[in-house]
Amino acid sequence: METYVDLGIAKLDLSRRQRTGAGEAIFCKSKTCEQLLRILQAFDERGCSVLGTKASPEQAAFVQAQGLPVRYDAVSQILTLLHGPLPKLDAACGPLAVCCAGTSDLPIAEEAAQTAEFLGVAVERHYDVGVAGLHRLLSKLDEIRRAKVVIAVAGMEGALASVLSGLLSMPVIAVPTSVGYGASFQGLSSLLSMLNSCAEGLTVVNIDNGFGAATAAYRMLRLACPEEASSLP
Repeated sequence: METYVDLGIAKLDLSRRQRTGAGEAIFCKSKTCEQLLRILQAFDERGCSVLGTKASPEQAAFVQAQGLPVRYDAVSQILTLLHGPLPKLDAACGPLAVCCAGTSDLPIAEEAAQTAEFLGVAVERHYDVGVAGLHRLLSKLDEIRRAKVVIAVAGMEGALASVLSGLLSMPVIAVPTSVGYGASFQGLSSLLSMLNSCAEGLTVVNIDNGFGAATAAYRMLRLACPEEASSLP
């Protein structure tokens, strides 16, 4: 069985789904259009669905012009190459709630939401519920409490994650974003706020890493669902 493909510029992991339950993803940023095309073509030739993150509009337009049937979402910068239907987790394994503080955080929130959907997770979105207008969040709490896992996306001081973790019983995964004025230091202030939160049960991923948060949530949800957990590699 072919476990990886060596293209010289990249080694494509073809056995990741068997090991982890989720296929390989491509971090598109800093790759040339030609490099990304070669990688996607190799997956396409093997009938593999693949997710690309941080893809630029120029990269997407280039690979589409070469005839590859990729989909691109400009907000999340998610690029997908699909072969067959997406997997679906059992309804008992979800849903996942993706919450973001403000409209400026939407790109990272959508990266998380669309990554989770690519992995088969049912997602409920709750956007623009930051602490500057706490009543907006409180009005959505009953809906958010339906979730099995919550992703909280916020820049500035990153307070949304602490508030949610202090109000909810399920795991909360915090995603700091690089949104904010100068003293936010491109997301460092929200990252440190989330890491130093006194709200228990809060897990933090790196700045702007909606993909990582979604992948972690996916693994949590699979473990929480007996039928899915029994099928883990």
